[in-house]
Amino acid sequence: MKLRVGITYNLKKDFSQQEGHPIDWFEEFDAEETIDAIRDVLEKDGHEVLPLGGGTGLIDRLRESPVDIVFNIAEGIGGRNREAHIPALLEFFNIPYTGSDPLTLSLTLDKAMAKRVVMSGGVPTPKFKKIEKAKDLEGLDLSYPLFVKLCYEGSSKGVRLDSKVSDLSSLKEKVQWLLETYGPPILVEEFVSGPEFTVGILGNSDPIVLGVMQIEIRGTPPDEAIYSLEVKRDWEERVCYHCPPLVPEHLKRRIEEVALKAYRVLECRDVSRVDIRMGEDGVPYFLEMNPLPGLSPVYGDLPIMARKMGWDYSTLISTIFNHALKRYGFIKS
Repeated sequence: MKLRVGITYNLKKDFSQQEGHPIDWFEEFDAEETIDAIRDVLEKDGHEVLPLGGGTGLIDRLRESPVDIVFNIAEGIGGRNREAHIPALLEFFNIPYTGSDPLTLSLTLDKAMAKRVVMSGGVPTPKFKKIEKAKDLEGLDLSYPLFVKLCYEGSSKGVRLDSKVSDLSSLKEKVQWLLETYGPPILVEEFVSGPEFTVGILGNSDPIVLGVMQIEIRGTPPDEAIYSLEVKRDWEERVCYHCPPLVPEHLKRRIEEVALKAYRVLECRDVSRVDIRMGEDGVPYFLEMNPLPGLSPVYGDLPIMARKMGWDYSTLISTIFNHALKRYGFIKS
């Protein structure tokens, strides 16, 4: 079956770095190579592919070039609902698309809201507090060390090597820097000191775990390891990805169970990546959900995981796309 498939996205090159913006202001956006790689897979599968981009001009492009379905990787621009903008627009036009719906995309981008929801479903997550202003730190009922990050951002935006803090003075300094540099809100959570994992999940009514990948920062013990912007930008030298992870099988199963439960509780669709960290108590703690995981064929965590599990890039993209096709009834389950 040949379909007209649109791809929606935001490209880094379409935005100019302005004075006063932090170095990671456009970190979430994609490179042209990623769009080309996805298009190549879909075209090899026999589909006609139309790169649609994002932004307000998308409305006119959808009217001028109707499509059967959209492969959506657009991060959106502005606010905690930005990842939901294009999926909501596609629903308004009754156009099928890959990935989670606007509610899940907005919910998961707000890390504090996502943690509250997974907690209600019995998923373990570190204690936390959402900070709108420095005064909100008064009477903080959390145990040090703490981890400080932006509440509505992904791609390690705002996360630096000093994001782990061990006292009130360091906490105030870090929160103030984030408020001044990026703006509110900030998420402060208890730091989980064990190894860090990211879990790839695919599917809908009966989702499966693609893989559990352990993230080792070279030369750094787990209780000091931070998957920061500095580390990610130098990942080939500073990161070692273990997939399968370097843990006993029973712990790997517990990690998978937590990831799958969070995926279901948050009602994700087609694909997501779940970040988890193991506590000293042997409990895998949910950190955050990414229902729009990066799909760069070179440095995206999910494609790296897929390669280590024996999947090539085309199999990964086709599988994500086919899950969406099944959901909408284009193909039989």
